[in-house]
Amino acid sequence: MTTDHPGSTFAAADLLAGFSLEMTGKDVPELRAAAPTLPPGTPVNVTFLGNEDLEMRVAAAAAVKQAGHHPVPHVSARRISSAGDLDGFLEALARVGAAKHVFAVGGDPAEPMGPYPDALALITSGRLEAAGVEKVSIAGYPGGHSDIAEGPLWAALEAKAASLREQGLEGEIITQFGFDTLPVLEWLAELRGRGITLPVRIGVPGPAGIKRLLGYARRFGVASSAGIAKRYGFSLGNLLGTAGPERFVADLARDHVPTLHGQIKLHFYTFGGIETTADWVAAHR
Repeated sequence: MTTDHPGSTFAAADLLAGFSLEMTGKDVPELRAAAPTLPPGTPVNVTFLGNEDLEMRVAAAAAVKQAGHHPVPHVSARRISSAGDLDGFLEALARVGAAKHVFAVGGDPAEPMGPYPDALALITSGRLEAAGVEKVSIAGYPGGHSDIAEGPLWAALEAKAASLREQGLEGEIITQFGFDTLPVLEWLAELRGRGITLPVRIGVPGPAGIKRLLGYARRFGVASSAGIAKRYGFSLGNLLGTAGPERFVADLARDHVPTLHGQIKLHFYTFGGIETTADWVAAHR
């Protein structure tokens, strides 16, 4: 996709301003190593993995805060066993100053472990505001979702955006990572056409080994190996090499039209490489 609208593009360096990234509870040492490279106040999402307990998740959010950055803990709806479980998690986050901004997501389990089947149920429960939450990030899927058809996926996003607005909560959308900017831009245009004005953080794979990138792509069903190689410009014959998002970011910066696609920033999925991602952004800003 290209555009000939004068003044509609902006530099990739501008797109990299205000980026966010993702970590797990196990990544605290690497976060600390990357801290000097990350701009102060960088939003850092802390995932809600099934093999990590409450203490580990809260400790990771506290480490983000202590490093001078902005923690965004994930709350995985289908992994919450009860209202008390949710309250306990939010209260623990509040004690370390990490409860003002959360990412509400449905989560992986096929069946809910408690009363919250999806992110909308978390948002409408009233328990987020009661715990001091002021901002809620929600998920977007430009490449579609393997388990949810397009119609229900849009309906869920519209319902979540409307609920945030009704409850006076600030919101934003963070998308799943992808390797091709065309479906991202088409999805953004559709999003704005549906009247959803929330700012969007576009998911980007951080620089990583090609074999690792392909593994994560297969795991999340976001692209075929051949499709990734074509868009990212690497050879499938060199699986020991590394690949970064230079082309993706440059294409997005070139083709983004603010009046059509709205406000966007980048969200890096680090795949365990926080320091590598921080160094890459610093070099390209």
